[in-house]
Formats: sequence, C-alpha cells, structure tokens
Amino acid sequence: MEGHQPLWPFGSVDEARAWQRSYRSGGHAPWHLSADETALAFARYLGLKGVDRVTRRAVTDGEAHIGVGYRSPEGIGTAAVIHLVRIGDGADAPWEVVGTDDKELSLTSPSYGATVGDSPVTVGGSITGVDESLRVAVHQRSSAAPIGVFCCVPAGGSPGRWSAKVPFQGARDSVLTVVVTTGGHVAEVERFAVTGVRTG
Repeated sequence: MEGHQPLWPFGSVDEARAWQRSYRSGGHAPWHLSADETALAFARYLGLKGVDRVTRRAVTDGEAHIGVGYRSPEGIGTAAVIHLVRIGDGADAPWEVVGTDDKELSLTSPSYGATVGDSPVTVGGSITGVDESLRVAVHQRSSAAPIGVFCCVPAGGSPGRWSAKVPFQGARDSVLTVVVTTGGHVAEVERFAVTGVRTG
C-alpha cells in the first residue's frame, strides 16, 4: 500500500486484516478476493448508475487494473479503469481500490494524496470531447451518501481544462474520494475519474 491512498472498501491494513479473520472463521464477504467484484462494488458505492460490467482486466499477484462500463445502443463502453492493489498479508489478502487510470477524463487537482482543508475544495483536471457536463462529488467510506456535490461544470473543446469549487461537510474520515463524472450522450455515466485526498 505504500504510496497509495486506501479509498475503498477498507480504510487501513488493520481493517483488511479484521476482514481476513472473519473470512477465515466464517467465509464472510468472499467478494473481497475478486478484483472484478470489488471494482464493480466500488462503482455502486459511488452511485454510478449503469456502470455494471467489467470491460477489460489486467491482474497480477498484487495489482489489478479493471475496466468497468456500461451497455448502450452503440455497444459496450468503458467508463473508467479502476486501479486496485492487495492490502494485508497472505494468499487471502483482499483487494483495495486506490484510484483510476485516467486518459479522456482526469482529476488532477488536488493532487493524489494531497491534504485538503476546509470546504470548499477546489478541483480540476482535463477532458477530451465536446459538450460535456461534469458532476463532482466528495465521498467518505463512513457515509452512505456523498458529503459534497457540485453540478454541473460545462466542459469540453480546447484546451479541455475544467475546474470547480465543491462544498462539503461532515468529513470525519482520514481519506476522502473525489469523483468526477460525465455522460448523457449514450449513457448516464460514460466516463469517470477519482482521486484520493487526506483531511487536514
């Protein structure tokens, strides 16, 4: 986990080890051992409607890059490639989401692992395409709903940079997940990107 932010589903190695103990004793939540299922569950946690299938996968012993996406009238589309790593020790070390591999849509500010202060947080990045409408949300693992949302940011064209100030409240976790989404052409969510930041 060195150099990575633990975004979801665990907040720390200790939490992952606690799950390992429960899995070993009673088989609790075996989906944590599947990079595919963890990636799809992360999309559900973010509330990304229609992102319900794996579109590509590259998995090694300790690292995975899982494409997740949607079906549209134009076929299967990849909304994002989720980056996961094994967290904990042993053959039953579970998968942890640590970010996304960003190309067409990126979220580069604040930088990955940066510490954010009080609300609002200034976010930004780049996007390819035209006539895009971006929604930005701030999530923490301990809350069922986002703790901050900004909608919407018109974006696209050249140079393709975008930015927004996102208000949030109730931050109590040490790590927050910021997600930006766009869609509306062929699916509700066609692309998304995330970054992990720390609370000050």
